[in-house]
Amino acid sequence: MRSTGTTITSTTLGESVKVFVPHALPPSEPPLDADAFAAANHAAEMALARLSGVAGLVPSVDWLLYSAIRKEALLTSQIEGTQATLTDLFDDEAGLAVGNSDDVEEVTNYLRAFRLVQSNLRDPAGLPLSVRLLCDAHRLLQGGVRGTGKQPGELRRSQNWIGGTRPGNAVFVPPPPEQVAALLGELEQFIHAPQPGLPPLVKTALVHAQFETIHPFLDGNGRIGRLLIAALLEHWGLLPEPLMYLSGYLKQHQTDYYRHLSSIRTHGDWEGWVAFFLQGVEAAALDAERGIVSIASLVAADRRRLLAAPKAGPASYRLFELLPMMPRFTVERVRQKLATSFPTANAAVQVLAELGIVTELTGQKKNRSYSYQSYIELMKL
Repeated sequence: MRSTGTTITSTTLGESVKVFVPHALPPSEPPLDADAFAAANHAAEMALARLSGVAGLVPSVDWLLYSAIRKEALLTSQIEGTQATLTDLFDDEAGLAVGNSDDVEEVTNYLRAFRLVQSNLRDPAGLPLSVRLLCDAHRLLQGGVRGTGKQPGELRRSQNWIGGTRPGNAVFVPPPPEQVAALLGELEQFIHAPQPGLPPLVKTALVHAQFETIHPFLDGNGRIGRLLIAALLEHWGLLPEPLMYLSGYLKQHQTDYYRHLSSIRTHGDWEGWVAFFLQGVEAAALDAERGIVSIASLVAADRRRLLAAPKAGPASYRLFELLPMMPRFTVERVRQKLATSFPTANAAVQVLAELGIVTELTGQKKNRSYSYQSYIELMKL
């Protein structure tokens, strides 16, 4: 059986515990047999290529990105136990009242962290994919929410654990805090050093698992680790835009997800994890492709109805093109977005409402809010 790390005894919270310190990547003794993954890796890469191609068929990649990034933010947060829904997120962005505001804030913080990483990677003067950039992302992720007291943006200075009520009865105890910086430094080197024979998707799988094993923060490790997957897909040119929400697959197979990560540490089973990861990428890319086709078909059909409507005019046309990035809204928000008068904005909304494209939610005569409900229902699938 391959050894993937060293178990050492450490004292924390007054008791002796066994903590796991992973070996540096890539796996060795024996090395990972990338040929064994050739077919699965090819299938996953082809699925990503098809996804990129389908995205090019729609009028605006921006509204595809709007929905994909929010689904990933929502699903990665749900894995960690948040209860926010897509509708909550859209309502919050529309300025409408949301019940579980703390959960919504966690999701929007993930969006901020993601944008920070993406903008740095796309800016020639930005930070590379690095420990420093991940710490900056973590600071945004944990800012102002339940993790505020858990050293946002800082590598942990105390022992953490996974499962159980204390380190002594935990399911897994990550490396001691004094080793975290060095382990992350090795991981950063692995990302940027040439790795002959290891395809980028296989390297992405290795990096994610290693990050989760190091567990460098007191909180938010899962979300930053999954954000790292999306960043690596762009860094290595596998997906030019973040159109795939892998967290949906990981949430659906959450037990297997954690089991495979654990088996790396307990049984040296890198192969099982990589195979699971590649299967997940293929499935998530195919799912995203089907979603794009469905949404593009809906928007195209609704656009044809609008163009054929006698009452439609420039304001209603402009409003319609905003809907995929503003699926819940008020007339006041439309007025601001269109930079027009309230009566003009209201008239544009009424055209779409009469066609059944948008639905009024409140039943009131004032302070009404509206929903592009058929679009939201497709996004929930």
